[in-house]
Amino acid sequence: MSEFIPITEQAGKYRRLEKMSVRELLTHINEEDKTVPYAVEKAIPAMEGLVTAIADKLLSGGRLFYIGAGTSGRLGILDASEIPPTYGMPEGLVVGVIAGGARAIQYPVEMAEDDEDQGWRDLQAYQVNERDLVVGIAASGKTSYVKGALKMCREHNITTACLVCNPNSPIASFADYPIELIVGPEFVAGSTRMKSGTAQKLALNMISTAAMIRIGRVEDNRMVNMQLTNSKLIERGVALLMEKTGIADSEQAKSLLLKHGSVKKAAELFSR
Repeated sequence: MSEFIPITEQAGKYRRLEKMSVRELLTHINEEDKTVPYAVEKAIPAMEGLVTAIADKLLSGGRLFYIGAGTSGRLGILDASEIPPTYGMPEGLVVGVIAGGARAIQYPVEMAEDDEDQGWRDLQAYQVNERDLVVGIAASGKTSYVKGALKMCREHNITTACLVCNPNSPIASFADYPIELIVGPEFVAGSTRMKSGTAQKLALNMISTAAMIRIGRVEDNRMVNMQLTNSKLIERGVALLMEKTGIADSEQAKSLLLKHGSVKKAAELFSR
């Protein structure tokens, strides 16, 4: 079997970066970044099936797990952490797991991504099972921590997916829904927090947002289930509730909103 060589590790077309002016650096980084949405666009057909699978799992009482290392793991945690406040989903239904644990969110944890068995052990701590869906996130497509986790999920009949930035990767071979975001070499060779990370963030936004819409957490284009965690969101909720119900008094709308905890519940109970 031939050795897998990630495109993301290869040198790009821009060389002698240290000789460039600040304007040149920023301009060329921006030029590279402009190519990312087109790479994501090509993966939409593959994402479609994954979104449907996620929605089905969540509606059937299952959970969505993201698992990754380094930047990829942090992006999964970021997306998972934004689901409860944005869509009012209970905590624990969308979970981010990162190699090295909580410390790795801010600091590198030596050799954490190289342990092929630890990813599965970390998932077992959540009692992962056949009702769940696990998405492995790894720009290289070969991270041992992620690969081992998806391999074991497969063996336990747990639905798997992946977000990778190289074609025909080892991790993709263990994914029921492989999503390949082929962005090419990075501006700084191997620095996958750049184009690869941007592509992963875009894809995660698309996948989780579409899934939340499919399971009924959005009405029209409004976040009717958002958590009221600060004054900005309360003000937004008051305005939306007034719009939905015809309530003219903002104080009445605010009182109703705070009593019931979400625009959706407040509107439904007001209409009865």
